[in-house]
Amino acid sequence: MDSFLSEPTTHTHAPDPERIPAIEVKNQVKIKAATSDEASSSILHSSLRFMPLSAVGSLPSSDSLMRTIRRQRPKLCSDPNTRVPDNLRKTDRGEEFILYEDNEMIIFTTKTNLSLLKNCKHWFMGGTFKVCPDEFYQLFTLHALLKSVIIPLVYGLLIGKNATDYTKFFGKVLEQDDFEPASILSDFESGTIKTIKEVFPNIIHRGCLFHFGQCVWRHIQDNGLSKKYQEDECFRSNVRKLLSLPFVPVDDVVAAFQMIEGDFDDDAEVLMEYFEKTWIGEKKKRVIEYSPILSTGY
Repeated sequence: MDSFLSEPTTHTHAPDPERIPAIEVKNQVKIKAATSDEASSSILHSSLRFMPLSAVGSLPSSDSLMRTIRRQRPKLCSDPNTRVPDNLRKTDRGEEFILYEDNEMIIFTTKTNLSLLKNCKHWFMGGTFKVCPDEFYQLFTLHALLKSVIIPLVYGLLIGKNATDYTKFFGKVLEQDDFEPASILSDFESGTIKTIKEVFPNIIHRGCLFHFGQCVWRHIQDNGLSKKYQEDECFRSNVRKLLSLPFVPVDDVVAAFQMIEGDFDDDAEVLMEYFEKTWIGEKKKRVIEYSPILSTGY
C-alpha cells in the first residue's frame, strides 16, 4: 500500500472573531443553568442581552439554547411515590413545605404561614392557569392582609375548578387550626362562590373589582361589541358607568342601573340582558324587587 506524506503547510482558514462571543454565551448559559434556580427563559435573555449583533449569526437557535439549559440542570432526586422533588419539599429555612399531596391536589405552605393566616382577618384568593404544571388545571392561592400588605401564604395545585375541588382544598387547610377570617375577597368563579358560602357561612364575601371588569369585557368581546366600544364614545362611556356601579350604595344600585340602561342603543340589548341577569338580578314579576349582587361592602 502506498503511503502519502505531506509537508506542514500554512493554515488557510480565515479567522472568525464573531464566534468568540457566541462561544462565551454558550458557556455562560451552561454555567448559569448548572448553578442557579433562575428560569430558563431568564437565563437565555440575560445571556443574550449584551451579545453583539454581528455575532448573532454564529449562535445556535433559541430552541437549541433552551435545550442546552435543560440538559445542564442538576438532576432532581425524588421519592418515586411523590411528584415533588426532595429538594423542593422544604423551604430555605428548613420548614416542611408540603401540607397535603395526592393525585388530585398538592398544597404548599408552612406552619409559619398558617400561623400568620390564623392571625389575619382579611383573606384574598384566586386561581391562575399560566404557571400551572400540565397535569393540573390551576394554581389556587390564598393570601392575607398583614400590616397593610397582601402576602401569599398557601398555594394549591388543583385538577379542576369545581366546588368539590375548592371544598377539599379548604378542608385540608382549615383542619390545621381554628381559622376565623372576617372577610374574603375572590373572583367570580361559581365553584369558589358556592364553597365560600358553605365553608364560611358567616363571613363577608366580596367580589374582586378587577375580575368584575374582566367578566363584562369578555362578554363585550364574545358578542361582537369590541369595535363599537373602540369607535363609539357614548357606548364606551356607558360601559364605564356600568363598571362603576359597585361604588354605588347598595340601596341605589337598581335605580342607578335603570338610569344607565336607558342610555344604551338597541344593539346593546344583549349586554343589558347579561348584566341584569348576572349582576343585578332579574325581576320575574313587577311586584318582586331586585336582589342586587353588586356591592363594595364598605
